[in-house]
Amino acid sequence: MPKITYVEHSGTEHTLDLPNGVSLMEGAINNMVPGIEGDCGGLCACATCHCYISSEWQEKCEDPEELESSMLDFAFDVKEESRLSCQIVVSEELDGIRVNLPKRQY
Repeated sequence: MPKITYVEHSGTEHTLDLPNGVSLMEGAINNMVPGIEGDCGGLCACATCHCYISSEWQEKCEDPEELESSMLDFAFDVKEESRLSCQIVVSEELDGIRVNLPKRQY
C-alpha cells in the first residue's frame, strides 16, 4: 500500500498506508486527519478538501478537470499547486507523496 503523508498547516504530519483506489480525501477522512473536511463526500461540489500538491508530484496525478478547477475558486488561499483531494486517486505512483493542507478550508 502506498504511504501518503498529510502535512497540517502547523507542520504536524500524518503518514498513512492507504489502499489503491481511494481518494486522498477518503484516506484523510477515514483516518481522521485534521484539515480536510470533505463536506460533499467527494462529489467535487464544495472545495472543503483543498490541498497543495507540489510540482514534483503533479505530473503523477491526473490533470484536474474543468469542474475541479472551477470549484477551487471557492477554496481558501488557492495557489498554483492547489488541488481538491477528492479528485486524486491513490495509486502505487503516489507512494511517498506529501499532501500539504491549507490553514483553513473556507
